[in-house]
Amino acid sequence: MSNILEVQDVSKNFGSFTALNKVSITVPKGTIYGLLGPNGAGKTTLIRIINQITMPDSGKVFLDGELLNASHIKDIGYLPEERGLYKSMKVGEQALYLAQLKGLSHKEAKARLKYWFDRLEIGDWWNKKIQELSKGMAQKIQFVVTVLHQPKLLIFDEPFSGFDPINANLIKDEILKLREDGATIIFSTHRMESVEELCDDIALINKSNKILDGKLMDIKRHYKTNTFEVGILSNNKTVLEQELANKFNIYPASFKTLGEELKLNIKLSEGEKPNELLSYLCNHGEVSHFVELIPSVNDIFIQTVKNN
Repeated sequence: MSNILEVQDVSKNFGSFTALNKVSITVPKGTIYGLLGPNGAGKTTLIRIINQITMPDSGKVFLDGELLNASHIKDIGYLPEERGLYKSMKVGEQALYLAQLKGLSHKEAKARLKYWFDRLEIGDWWNKKIQELSKGMAQKIQFVVTVLHQPKLLIFDEPFSGFDPINANLIKDEILKLREDGATIIFSTHRMESVEELCDDIALINKSNKILDGKLMDIKRHYKTNTFEVGILSNNKTVLEQELANKFNIYPASFKTLGEELKLNIKLSEGEKPNELLSYLCNHGEVSHFVELIPSVNDIFIQTVKNN
């Protein structure tokens, strides 16, 4: 798989403040790439450099194998966190205007807008002014304008801001369909559950430095601890817990169940197998719950930032 975007040792300073310090990332084609980090980490600065809103002090950026230049503006669709629609303009005329700025003819822009307005069931908004729309409604319009010219690279910065759960799920499904249709997406958000659902690869930036990157599943495998959350029904929970403590590394667990199970987290040592643990538990009671504790993106985010 080739890369649509390569950022090589990019640095950016604002006076004495270092916003980015030799940051490098590679974004594979046809993926959703999560760009993560605490507030002020440098994510927005990097996004602005990719969009050529600001220039790096050093380093290089390549888009689809070419050194980033002004002609690439048409190849990128950018949905910023701070929305930028003209409030007094009508939805339809504004969408047409912005589409033509991205190189579409009036006829082609109108046809594509009709497709998207019908798809998102917003056709009756065409003659409304932006100021008449709610934040979420305006966000839908900006999403459409961002994807309309079918760019090589889409950058969504907090794309679910302002949406209720139903519309957030709608836009999530559209993002997944865009990937299925071949789009490459950089996705920046503080909603870690959205990262879990959407992202193939991630990079984590903290204090101007990239501190973690790679395929999300590989990162999860690296951070897992071979720990299992178990619930087991027994006539004598105290005795069973002591037996388990003698054989395994255990500590209390907390999860919701309908019964009165003994609830434990059990960490296996090197070489111990989950099947062996499950077999042992089945021989000592009725197992009602057995789940490997895979670290969430939120857990990895917090742990990595704290360690850094």
